[in-house]
Amino acid sequence: MITIIRTNSNNTHFQNLVKELDKDLAIRDGDEHAFYSQFNKTDKIKEAIVAYDGDLAVGCGAIRAYDENSMEVKRMWVEPSHRGKGIASLMLRELEAWTKELGFPKCILETGNKQLEAIELYKKNKYTIIENYGPYQGVANSVCFEKALIN
Repeated sequence: MITIIRTNSNNTHFQNLVKELDKDLAIRDGDEHAFYSQFNKTDKIKEAIVAYDGDLAVGCGAIRAYDENSMEVKRMWVEPSHRGKGIASLMLRELEAWTKELGFPKCILETGNKQLEAIELYKKNKYTIIENYGPYQGVANSVCFEKALIN
């Protein structure tokens, strides 16, 4: 059974999963990894989640305020051995619920165009592609999404 807890970036399981995510991104992003890693620091993340399969931490994600209307989804990761089981969608729904509780009307996010699984995840969960925002403007490898949460 999958359970998801709300925590913060100080959680050891969250930190360990983010290390695995960063290893994967270093391979996928290649020479562009240093550019992206500057926007993925966890020290300012107050809202993080960890997904567990029993006692085993298998996924993580986070949100942080981007502007007065948007929470940015960050640090989404599911261990490869647990992919294809709907865990990422469960985590995304938890982050969206938390975003609404905090009074933000939408989620935004950036992913890389080499992260095909992530792109499909966000499309499947009704995120729409938007023009690249903030530091991702003009970055060819970036794909940005948004989803309105409050009508």
